[in-house]
Amino acid sequence: MAPRDPDRPEYSVYRARPRGLRDRLRGEEETAAPRARRRERDPHPSRGRGRRAPWRRILKAVVLAVIGWIVLSIVLFIVSAQIERGKTSGAANGVLAGGFPLFSKENILVLGADRRPKSSKEPGANSGPARSDTIMLMRVGGGASARLSIPRDTVVDIPGHGRQKINAAYAFGGTRLAIKTVSALTGLKINHVVEVDFTNFPKFIDAMGGVDVRTGCIRAEISGGRRNGGQTIHLRRGTHHVGGKTALALSRIRHNDCNPAESDLTRVRRQQQILNAIKDRLVSPSTFLRLPWVSWDAPKAIKTDMGGPSLLGLAAAMGTGGTAPVRVLTPSGVTTLPDGEAGLTVTPSGVRAAVARFRKG
Repeated sequence: MAPRDPDRPEYSVYRARPRGLRDRLRGEEETAAPRARRRERDPHPSRGRGRRAPWRRILKAVVLAVIGWIVLSIVLFIVSAQIERGKTSGAANGVLAGGFPLFSKENILVLGADRRPKSSKEPGANSGPARSDTIMLMRVGGGASARLSIPRDTVVDIPGHGRQKINAAYAFGGTRLAIKTVSALTGLKINHVVEVDFTNFPKFIDAMGGVDVRTGCIRAEISGGRRNGGQTIHLRRGTHHVGGKTALALSRIRHNDCNPAESDLTRVRRQQQILNAIKDRLVSPSTFLRLPWVSWDAPKAIKTDMGGPSLLGLAAAMGTGGTAPVRVLTPSGVTTLPDGEAGLTVTPSGVRAAVARFRKG
């Protein structure tokens, strides 16, 4: 035997025992355990990190498209409103209380002048300055939703002009005098004014795709009827889908051959019904598809002291305030004015009661 080298390290050699079945099973169990734990952490390992389910990507794209559609509509509405702003008489701003019509309860005066086509043969056409065919108070903001129509033939004291029909205030002194007259009658401060532009109003209705209005039987001629360049309406009792031109005509009907007993009170109630129909249409899914066009045309249908943000706040307040009941300042009798015209009288107590209900929203 050769002597052992003292500098050589000692080591042992072992021979592995042949691996049996038990050993092989134990090794597979030790390997399978980590794989099971990984499957618990990631139930879909084949998808890999960073990959998303297809439906999630589709949902995200839809949400982004809806948000973009709404933002585009808001921008168009504000731009259009800013362009149209200031078309009311500048003097009207001095008698308005102002405010943002969304979070606080505010009073909005809605006026519609009875300007008719020059070719119209309707009584009163081209007889002088336009009078306010529509006089309506709206209370919106802070959850309020109320309306009060004032019949145009109601006799009141017009500042500087004595006892006259209330619709003459607009003819005498424009928007400013109309605001002062309504405020004096009701004791309410008027925050903002909206004048309906009858030229562009039908375009706004058509941009929404029309509105649904429930009526009784109607046979009437507006602005002299179709033969004189106006419009003739024949409607049966029931719900009708009407376009802008017909909706405007319905709001102006004074004489209905189907029901000769109808009065100016019937007309102002119909105006409020059309306003409710417009509101219902604005929040419908079909209007959402037309939203940019509606947003651009809506400010053109009115003249107001409000700019884009305030007008947007008014639209939001109307949309969230619920449907307002139809209310009209009820006259107590009839009187004859010095010029021989008949007017409607209303008692102070009747005005106070109507205003009290209106304030409650």
